[in-house]
Amino acid sequence: MLGHGVEKITLRTRLIMAGAFLGAIVALSLDVAFSWGGPVSGGGKPDESPEAKAAFTAAPGSCVTWAAQDISDIRVVPCAQPHLYEVTGVVNIGDKYPPNAPAPTVDQWRDIALERCTAGVENYLHQPLDPFGRFTVSALRPGNDEWADGDREMRCVLQWAAPGGKLEPITGAAAGQSQSAVWEPGTCLALADKTVGNPIDCAQPHSYEIVATLDLKTKFTGGYPAQNDQKTWLDTACNKAVQDYAGQVDLAAQKLILTWDIREQESWAAGSTLVNCKVGAKLPDASGLAPVTGSIRKAGTSATPSSRPGG
Repeated sequence: MLGHGVEKITLRTRLIMAGAFLGAIVALSLDVAFSWGGPVSGGGKPDESPEAKAAFTAAPGSCVTWAAQDISDIRVVPCAQPHLYEVTGVVNIGDKYPPNAPAPTVDQWRDIALERCTAGVENYLHQPLDPFGRFTVSALRPGNDEWADGDREMRCVLQWAAPGGKLEPITGAAAGQSQSAVWEPGTCLALADKTVGNPIDCAQPHSYEIVATLDLKTKFTGGYPAQNDQKTWLDTACNKAVQDYAGQVDLAAQKLILTWDIREQESWAAGSTLVNCKVGAKLPDASGLAPVTGSIRKAGTSATPSSRPGG
């Protein structure tokens, strides 16, 4: 138990998370980020490990990851290995926050990350950042002690956050990878308040099962296709793909629907031409998605929608 006036020192305040989901900028709460575990005594601060210090001072092009919930094992790893952050640049905000200036609030840090990091991320990627894509902007900021000592450097990073906010591992450098917001076929996404959440085991109630990933460029070679043209082609292509995936499944008999993504022009300009074909179910009142249990691909296992709104 902490003594009176003794603050629990956290590492979570060094992480800034912000993401673009469904075209809207959503700032993820730091309450669901990670904190340094265990109480401290005497008002002291636990020393960060050399690996942690290296992560928070990593150079652009470095990749950072952790596994522990308290991120005490945060470290730099080769980008060829799975990682959670890729450092894209270092930004100094001393122009707006001179010595003795109070540190920004959490909301201000998020705004600063988006404002100061986005252009540099695009230079780092050598292409536009897809505002609807897999990668989103985040940052590592100075700790309270570093701020008090005059440190104003913020490390801009790229991350891949699932629709429910969970960070997904990235393998390989971000530059050159597709930014398309797609999932491997066989992935199921949780149901969160009648909409889409994080990846989940298909045996659990879920919103969608990904049945295929298709490349619009295999059909549309002359530039960005109108969204109605995308829908027309995907209606045929995804119907074929779901049969290849599940083997002559009767979706209507199981009260399931087949749907797919379409791409915005901004995504196309960023090279995002991949889309998901996916299977789900609607609630009877059409107010959102119904939970589905089981994979349509597993022999002898029906994907069963439920009328209940949660899962």
